[in-house]
Amino acid sequence: MRRLLCASLLTTLLALPAQAKDELVIGITQFPSNFNPAIESMLAKSYILAFAQRPITAYDASWQLVCMLCETLPTIENGMAKVETLPDGKNGVAVTYVLKADARWGDGKPVTAEDVAFSWEVGRHPQSGVAGGELFRRISRIDIKDGRTFTLHIDRLTFDYNAINDLRVLPAHIERSRFLGAPAEYRNRTAYDQDTTNAGLYNGPYRITQVVQGSHVVLEPNTHWAGKKPFFRRIVVKAVENTASLEANLLSGGVDMIAGELGLPLDQSIAFEKRNGSRYSVITRPSLAFEHIDLNLDSPVLKDGRVRRALLHALDRDAMTRQLFDGRQEVAHSVVPPLDWVHAFDVSAAGFDPAKAASLLDEAGWTLGGGSLRANAKGEKLSLELVTTAGNRSRELVAQVMQSQWRKAGIDVRIRTEPPRILFGETTTKRKFPHMAMFAWYSAPENVPRSTLHSSMIPRADNSWAGQNYSGYASPAMDRLIDAIEVELDKPKRKALWRELQALYAADLPALPLYFKADSYILPKGLTGVEPTGHQDPSPYGVENWRWE
Repeated sequence: MRRLLCASLLTTLLALPAQAKDELVIGITQFPSNFNPAIESMLAKSYILAFAQRPITAYDASWQLVCMLCETLPTIENGMAKVETLPDGKNGVAVTYVLKADARWGDGKPVTAEDVAFSWEVGRHPQSGVAGGELFRRISRIDIKDGRTFTLHIDRLTFDYNAINDLRVLPAHIERSRFLGAPAEYRNRTAYDQDTTNAGLYNGPYRITQVVQGSHVVLEPNTHWAGKKPFFRRIVVKAVENTASLEANLLSGGVDMIAGELGLPLDQSIAFEKRNGSRYSVITRPSLAFEHIDLNLDSPVLKDGRVRRALLHALDRDAMTRQLFDGRQEVAHSVVPPLDWVHAFDVSAAGFDPAKAASLLDEAGWTLGGGSLRANAKGEKLSLELVTTAGNRSRELVAQVMQSQWRKAGIDVRIRTEPPRILFGETTTKRKFPHMAMFAWYSAPENVPRSTLHSSMIPRADNSWAGQNYSGYASPAMDRLIDAIEVELDKPKRKALWRELQALYAADLPALPLYFKADSYILPKGLTGVEPTGHQDPSPYGVENWRWE
C-alpha cells in the first residue's frame, strides 16, 4: 500500500550521500509489485532488474537484437538456426544458443542450459502465472548438448525467431524446489519475493542487497560478474510516486538523477529544464511507449463500438498534446508508434468531432433528453469510471481535461487513482477496473501485440491471470492478423499485414489511443554513459558504462 509520507520526511529518512562519487541514487515513480522477472509485467521491476539480471537476448540502444547471456546471436545465415519440417508439414525452427562461459549467478554457480530448461518448464505451465507464456508454449522441446549449449525447437518459423527476450532465466538451484509440487502457488513462493537479497538470484553486474517495500531498493556489485566492472559500489533506486515530490527530491539532493523510463512526465520535465538546465542535463527522446486507455469490454456500455468511438471523438487530443506537452508527444491513432518502420501513416484517424460523438451516442440510445447528462431508455445515466496511477501529475491533469471534455458530450466520468503497485499488480492484471484504465505500454521494435490483443491472452483465474489483454478483446480477425504477421518473412508483405492490423484496431477500438510518449532523463552534469533506448529494454542494461566524471 502507498506510504503516505510527505516529500520532506522521505528525504530526511532516505537521503543518501549523493555526493559520494562511487554511489548513485536514482529516482523513479513506481515500486514493483514483485521481483520475479517472469511473473507480471511492470516497468519498475524491469528497470530495477536490468541492473541485476541479463536476458539471453535483448534490443540495444540502436534497436538491434544482440546477445547478452549468449556468445553469438544464432541466425539461419550462420547455421545456428535451422528450418525444420514439423509433422503437420509446416515449418518450425531449431535455434541453438551457447551461453557465455563466464556467466555466473551471484553465489558463484554457473548459469547453465539446465537453468534455461527449468525456466521453460515454469513458463509453459498453465498455472505458473508467467506473463509472456506464449513463447514458452511455442517451444516444443529443448535439447541440451552440454552445460552451456542448448537448442530450442520452436513450432513455427517467425520473422523474429531468434529473439527470446521473454525467456527470463531463473536459477534452478534456488527456484526449482519452490516450483515443483505446487506450480499454482509459485508466484507466492518464489525466492525473488521471499528471499529477494539472495545473491544467487542475479547474474548481472549488480545484485539486490536491500529492499524496503514501497520505498527503495539497494544494489551492490555482483562479485561473480565477469563482464566490464561497474563503476558504482552502491546504487539506490528510490520510488517516489508523486512526481512533484520526485522533483523536490532531486533538487534537495535526495536523488542524483531521474530515470527517463519512469520519471517526470514531459510537461514537468520541460518546465524543469527551463528553470534548472544549467545544473542538469535533460535528455528528451521519443519512445515506443503508447499512452492509452484500456476499456473493459465486459462492461455492457463499452461493448457497444458506437460508444467507444464516441468517447474518442469527444476528445481533443491534438489540443491536449499541444498545450500540455509542447506538441512533442504525437497523437496516436493505432497501437504502432510512428518511430516503428511498420507504422501506417494512412490509417484513418478518429479526430475531435463533437457532432459525430453526439450522433453516435444518440444512435446507441444514450440521449440528452432535458438534462446535461445522457441517459438510456431506462433512465440510467451514462456514467463511467477511469482509473490511473496516483501521484503522476501529468496523468492526473490529462484525466481531468478528458473528464471535462466528456462532460460536454453528456458523459459523466469519475476519476480514481491507485498506487502503481496496486493498479498493475491487481486492478489491471485481474481485470478489476469496471470501465477504463489509463497507462502506457512499452514495446520492442516491431513488437507483435499478441499479449495485449490476441483472444488467448485474456487474463482469467483459471490461467493464473497470465496474459495482458486486459480489455478482454476477442476478435477472430485480429487473431488471424497477429498469427499471419508473426510467420511472414517477406518484409513488404508483413508491412501490408501490419497496416491491416492498425486499421482494424482503429475501427474496433479495444482501447482508446492517446499519444506516443517521449522520455525525459534528468541527469547531473557529471554523470556519463547513460544511453536512452526508447523501448522496453531499459537503459540499465548498459550500466557498466555509467560513470561519474
